[in-house]
Amino acid sequence: MTSTRGGGAIRAAAILVLAAATPKPAAASALDVYYQRAVMSAADGRCRLFTPDIASALNTATAQARGAALRGGADAAAVALAASRAKASADRAPCASPDLATAAGRVRAAFDSYSRMLRLNLPGDTAAWRADRTLPIGGPVWRLAQTTTLGSAALTFGLTGQRGQAPQLTAMSDFGGGPEPYAARLLLRDQDRAPQPYLGIWRPAASAKVPLQLRTAPRPMNDIYQAGARGPADWRLLAHGQKSATTFGFPAAAIGAIGALDPREAIILEFIYSGPSGDFARKAYVEVGDFAAGQAFLNIARR
Repeated sequence: MTSTRGGGAIRAAAILVLAAATPKPAAASALDVYYQRAVMSAADGRCRLFTPDIASALNTATAQARGAALRGGADAAAVALAASRAKASADRAPCASPDLATAAGRVRAAFDSYSRMLRLNLPGDTAAWRADRTLPIGGPVWRLAQTTTLGSAALTFGLTGQRGQAPQLTAMSDFGGGPEPYAARLLLRDQDRAPQPYLGIWRPAASAKVPLQLRTAPRPMNDIYQAGARGPADWRLLAHGQKSATTFGFPAAAIGAIGALDPREAIILEFIYSGPSGDFARKAYVEVGDFAAGQAFLNIARR
């Protein structure tokens, strides 16, 4: 017998799931949409309702909704509570529930075309992640990338990859045609030492107006990942107008760590130069944004 409370949540998911397939739902709040997507994602995890590509598309949309809720001013504790409520609601609904079958059918209809997309733009407060799952044969491409600046030079950061190989966390720039750094490191909040993001000095609803450098943790609260590889960029990675550039590759462990951060946060890229008075560093800032949603999108099987 279907629980009344669980059935109510699943019926609500069936009603709102079509709205949940849109990037910016108008009728429901971002937190409501996140809850509905999370209900169906949790139900799929328990009952295996969807094919892997539909499940990955739903996971992408769920991560997008989480980011939208936080950037829209929802308290992080409220978002965590919504996730907990969603799992509890999904757990109460039997896998053979008619309500669950109805909601699952609507998810399939809503996300089938979404799962066929090969490219996706994921806007943030100050920048966007560009996701691409085409994976052409022949060399590396940007799979998930954000463009920022290092002084006057353009800097691209994200995941590069090619068919048959794991993604590589990469930073690339031509450094304005001037001196090039000999090393690089990535700094991001260590969630064991700093469980909460450093966002308390400003109202979350006003995050779009806050510079990225004010969204980072104090240096002692960061994990530091040293770049392990440096070399010339493959021509397929170059931005329009670039003739050459240098890439730095970072450890794979940093990929999951970035995806677990609050989407309003920023991470720091430090590039180390040799100077006449010793080494010095220049910094670039990358908005975390919907990095996790981009990762989920890349996991959708190509059709």
